[in-house]
Amino acid sequence: MAQSSADQTLLKRSFRRKRLRENAAGLFFISPWLIGFLLLMFGPMVFSLGISFTEWNMVGSPKFIGLENYVHMFTSDPFYFKSMIVTFKYVFIMVPLQVVFAILIAVLLNRATYGIKFFRSIFYLPSLIQGVTLALIFSWMLNDDFGPVNYMLELVGLPRVHWLTDPNVALYALIFIALWGVGSPMVLYLSALRSVSSEYYEAADIDGAGPVRKFFNITIPLITPTILFNMLTSLISAFQTIVLAFVLTGGGPANSTYFYSLHVYRNAFTHFKMGYASAMAWVMFILIVLLTGLVLASSKYWVHYEDDGGGR
Repeated sequence: MAQSSADQTLLKRSFRRKRLRENAAGLFFISPWLIGFLLLMFGPMVFSLGISFTEWNMVGSPKFIGLENYVHMFTSDPFYFKSMIVTFKYVFIMVPLQVVFAILIAVLLNRATYGIKFFRSIFYLPSLIQGVTLALIFSWMLNDDFGPVNYMLELVGLPRVHWLTDPNVALYALIFIALWGVGSPMVLYLSALRSVSSEYYEAADIDGAGPVRKFFNITIPLITPTILFNMLTSLISAFQTIVLAFVLTGGGPANSTYFYSLHVYRNAFTHFKMGYASAMAWVMFILIVLLTGLVLASSKYWVHYEDDGGGR
């Protein structure tokens, strides 16, 4: 009896040592990311939260002012709600368009019988050009005087468009440019389409379903997990848009492209209001978290997983 108890104790100690070694190995392998996250993300975020309750111009010592920055942005900042409206307009137009275009291109490529690698590369390569480079390319293409886009419009008898200098057009021009990066989500949709079993379509053929019915009743439901992922990443990225507006329009004309992130940047590095800029950044962070949570909560009604036996 005593020998059996001793064996069980040794077995438990051996199991604990093995689990500790596995945990230590896991922590070792993720330590580069963990250190980077703590030093480059979590630490600055905590610092930013503290600074948001102060008045600080990056030179002197921060002066604690409580919630004054948060009260100011909602009551006295004439550009706050303007930048918020521009950002929401951009997000709620660009994200759905990106989802639709990416799915349509992926469906076309999925039906291609030859040259699939070539066309996949053609549609994906533009997404590798981002940031300032993309902005400079389109500053030339959409130029009012010598841009090739206006030149082609004139060739077909259409008037020139002031893409980046007309307040009624500039925001839509930036949305059009943002769709340049549709190649990245397209690749994910193409992968999802190729994972859909042909048995579903064969069963639909027996029932007499047409292409449109099969697309909306089979294809779309089975790729909804990929749609959810792309929607969330696009949503988060769109709320942080700044480069295109900063380089191409500077927030103009008439503040029609004055994004929230651009307002945060100018308060921080033009007016040196670091406390106020930090408060604005935290409000945007909370807003993105709430919208992300809302999309995730709604996903149980429209995202379908095959493992659930065709249910949600």
